[in-house]
Order: sequence, then structure tokens, then C-alpha cells
Amino acid sequence: MSKLGLNGQILLAVLMAVTFGLLVQGRPPEHALYAAGLIGTLFIDLLKMVMIPLVFCAIVTGIANLRRHRQVTVVWKTTLLFFATTTVIAVTIGLTASQLFKPGAGLHLEMFSHAMQQFESRQMSLLEFFTQFLHGVFMNPFKALAEGNILAIVSYAVCLGIALVMGAERYPQLLALFEEGMGVCMQMISWIMRLAPWGIAALLFKLVATQDLSLFASLTKFMLVVTGTTVFHGMVVLPLLLFLWTGKHPLWFLRQAREALLTAFATSSSNATMPVTLRCTTQNMQVKPEIAGFVVPLGATMNMDGTALYEAAAALFVAQLAGIDLSLGQQLVVCLTTMIAAMGAPGIPSAGMVTMVMVLQSVGLPAEAIAILLPIDRLLDTVRTAVNVEGDMIGSLVVQHRIEQIA
Repeated sequence: MSKLGLNGQILLAVLMAVTFGLLVQGRPPEHALYAAGLIGTLFIDLLKMVMIPLVFCAIVTGIANLRRHRQVTVVWKTTLLFFATTTVIAVTIGLTASQLFKPGAGLHLEMFSHAMQQFESRQMSLLEFFTQFLHGVFMNPFKALAEGNILAIVSYAVCLGIALVMGAERYPQLLALFEEGMGVCMQMISWIMRLAPWGIAALLFKLVATQDLSLFASLTKFMLVVTGTTVFHGMVVLPLLLFLWTGKHPLWFLRQAREALLTAFATSSSNATMPVTLRCTTQNMQVKPEIAGFVVPLGATMNMDGTALYEAAAALFVAQLAGIDLSLGQQLVVCLTTMIAAMGAPGIPSAGMVTMVMVLQSVGLPAEAIAILLPIDRLLDTVRTAVNVEGDMIGSLVVQHRIEQIA
């Protein structure tokens, strides 16, 4: 295995983990689960350990360097345009697929009444969500760093980067400190990635071995629709946009992004994967650090194509279970609410569940129905996280291509 490159080692580890997980599925040995949990948790914790200083240093230096070259306006405009475009496409795909395949047909809410009775949803209005969202964006930076609040860290780092530029040559030592800090973090990531094949294998083995397949029987059609559409968005739509915008071949991109995509699939966390995402974007794809340092952290919080697609499809699935035929206007409300909910919501416990409840509430669907989705959420989360991360990397390439066009 040591003779293989890192990509080869990760692929081999994934195949072995899934195979052994299926062999012991439903009855995994306790010692194997303990070892897998220990290694997998260590890998995620190491990534999270370096994530916060890396993101902070990357954004500060990125903004400072972009402002210095008068490119920051083009970067943020192109970034937000790309994020908005892909999110709208993802939500449209999710709604359309749910309308065509009707995964809730033949099922009804009464079949899941027991699960719904045991689940207590936390409800939040759209105005309350915005209040919490803004409260989480602007907060004490030391508290944000301690809590790992990515969006708050991004907002403070952007302000600090701009301040360094406006200060002209008065703070060269401080800017040099952040640049060196980013270099040190990238060095640490190269060490952590040596553990990647083992960490990813451990996470996937535990996921496959502990899943109760009987729980999925009644939700198979919904799982297939969501997984199929998410894969379609990740393997067709996003690579096609990359090709149309930059001319880069999709296979080239997949080869360069493989480490980050597999890490995202195994960890189900865009934030935990961020150090690997930045490494692939800057080293494998040769995106300028100042561009990747701005686009990737922002995308990990705001650019959630897979999540938006899933929540849109889930809303229509619940409507079909309840026997409610949503009008075009109601579907547009679902579309808009899903786009808002897919953005990061710092400061809200169990943010993913809260935002899903908000989407259901927007068109009067029972919030308790989210309990139906809980048993399958972890499995579906693997695919949508990989697509979320893919969108961030493609966004970086699109922004760099735009900068090169106007240079």
C-alpha cells in the first residue's frame, strides 16, 4: 500500500472499508467498532484542529492580497453569482425530480406516527432565523474562534484583511505573520493527510457496518430519488458549468479533487473537510491561495447545493405523505426558503434540523414529519456533503478564470 500514491491509498481504503462493512453489517464486532471510532474520530479532530487557524489566516491574507491588486470586487461578485446560480439549479432539480417520481406515493404519515410522536421539533419563524443568523455573523471574534463559528470567523477575517489593506504599509509584520501562519497550517495538513486512508476507511466501515437496512425499506424510493439527483448535480451539472465557464475537463477536475471529495463523503462535514479542500484547490488545481482562501471558507458556509436539493426534495416528499398537492406558488416559497435555509446558521443548535423544519413550516407542512427522515439522514448526508465541497472547489476555479480574463 505504501507504494501507491495518496489517491490510490484512499481509493483502496474505501473499497476495503465498504467490503468489510457489508460483510459484518448488522453484527459488527465491538472491538472493530471501537477501533474504527477511535481512528475516525482522531482523523476528524486533527482536521478540525487545523481548520480554524487555517481559515482565519487564509481569508485575512487572501483579502489583503486581492485588495492590494484591486481584484476583490470581481472576486466577491463572481463568487456570489456562482453560488446563487448553482443553488437555484440544485433546488430546481430537487423539486422537479420529486414531482416526476413522487417518492411519497403509496405512503402516508400514519405509517410513521410512532416516530413522529417521539420527535420534538424546534420551530423557528423566518424572522427569528434571520435574527439568529445576523447575531451569529457579527460576534466576539475570540468566542467565534473558540466555538468554531465559521461564518463569524469569515466576517471578522474579511474586516481584518480590509483593515490591513487600508492601513497601507503600517502593518507589514502583521500581514507577514498571517501569511506564515497559513504556510505552517498547510504543512500540518500534509502530515494529517498521511492518516487520511486510515481515517476515511474507519469512518466508512463504521457507517456501513452499523446501518440497519430494514429501516430503509419504506423509504427506498425517496433515498434513490435524492441520491440520484444529488449525484446528477455533482457529476453532470457542476462539471458542465466548470467546462462552460473555464474550459477545464471534468475528468481532470475529478482527479485533482478526489482527496477532498472522499474526505467529505466519509466525514459528512464541509467544515472538517475544509483543510483538505484548500489543499486540493491550491496545490492540485493551482488556484491562487488568496482566491481559494476567500471562496472555499465562504462556500463551506453559504454554498450548499447538496443540502438545498435535499431539503427541497424532502419538503415535497412530506407533502406527498400528507396528501397535500403543493401549488406552483407554494413550490416557489419552498424554493426561496430552501435557498435561505441552506446557508450557514451559526448560533443555532442542531441547525440542519431547524432549517429543515423552517422549510416545512413555510408551506404549512407538519414539522414533526422530519422524524421520518432522521434514520436515513446520516447516509444521505455523505453524498450531499461531497457535492457541497465539489461546488466550493469549482467555484474557486471559476473565480480564478474570471480574474485571468480581465487581467
